Amino acid sequence: MIQLDFYGTLVAASLVLLVGRGLVTRVGFLRNYNIPEPVAGGLLVALFLLVLRTLDIEVRFDTSLQTPLMLAFFATIGLSADFASLKKGGRVVGVFLLAVTGLLVVQNAMGIGLATMLGLDPLMGLLTGSITLAGGHGTGAAWGTVFSEKYGLASASELAIASATFGLVLGGLIGGPVARLLIKRVQVPGCQNQETPRLPKGFEQPNKERSITPFSFIETLALIAVSLLVGNLLNGFLHGTAFELPTFVCVLFVGVVLRNGLSAFGLYQVFEREVSVLGNVSLSLFLAIALMSLKLWDLAALALPIFIILAVQALVMALFAIFVTFRMMGSNYDAAVLAAGHCGFGLGATPTAIANMQAVTQRYGPSQIAFLVVPMVGAFFIDIINVIVIKLYLALPFFVAL
Repeated sequence: MIQLDFYGTLVAASLVLLVGRGLVTRVGFLRNYNIPEPVAGGLLVALFLLVLRTLDIEVRFDTSLQTPLMLAFFATIGLSADFASLKKGGRVVGVFLLAVTGLLVVQNAMGIGLATMLGLDPLMGLLTGSITLAGGHGTGAAWGTVFSEKYGLASASELAIASATFGLVLGGLIGGPVARLLIKRVQVPGCQNQETPRLPKGFEQPNKERSITPFSFIETLALIAVSLLVGNLLNGFLHGTAFELPTFVCVLFVGVVLRNGLSAFGLYQVFEREVSVLGNVSLSLFLAIALMSLKLWDLAALALPIFIILAVQALVMALFAIFVTFRMMGSNYDAAVLAAGHCGFGLGATPTAIANMQAVTQRYGPSQIAFLVVPMVGAFFIDIINVIVIKLYLALPFFVAL
């Protein structure tokens, strides 16, 4: 076994991003279908490690940097959200939330229905539904423990982790092709008629140059650090209460309060372009570490019936994004970008959704409303609504009798 330490893992993650960029630049298929660079590079490394494992060589990474990078990314999402912009997206957020809720209901119905048809425990259908796909590894592990202890479902936690891994991979792969298909139907807003090209905001076009200074960099880094510190303290305070929330939601909330509080009192104006630079760096490194650390052999170990359920769920996600999300959001360019984002966190996680949308906007142009709506719904609302939907399903007589 080869164990890479903190520094070795950081080097590997950086190389993954460089390899991913090279692949997307040179391979027409990846570029045309808007596959995110961290996904391309990370999956290539994960496949290479799978080959090494067949030769009895296993490589392990130090993933201690993964959680801080994810939290830093969500802190920058919060620092990028001002209340004036949130008001503009009010109705759009509500409509997108309806689409997201509809998918959660469909995922669980499909999971339970397919599990029953294949002769499996219907609880496995729930685990291969919104629990792991929209919920991710954290939600999957938590509910896997509940299903094992309360319902006696064997290997529930292992199944949850493998299903969440499958969703993370597919969430990063189908978003770009779905957006490409939808963009063919709409008119992409061009910038060629603008006398002064608009500077990119937030996370829309991560490769655009942004002017920064060392002092402003330190200021923004300090805001992110405060968001991480206070967010973790808030999470500890709420732990075990009825108001308990995931740590990343607490960090994002603190970022929102910092941004708007400092602005309201005239103390400081957040430098959005610099926040986006640090956020994009955190996002890219987080995804690189997450994807290159994937244990693809866990997916290979999935029983055929479970694999069938997950494959159908991925197809359902793509069809839902095309025929429901896209139409509900207005059937325009912004709707196509939102559909790509929905594929990201409908199967994987919010960072995957952002990476999907960046791959699209980097090629076709910015979409401010998409980068306003998806982080809000993906961070603030999805986990809360998912818990409600899951508990409603478990309250059905079908499960109560188990």
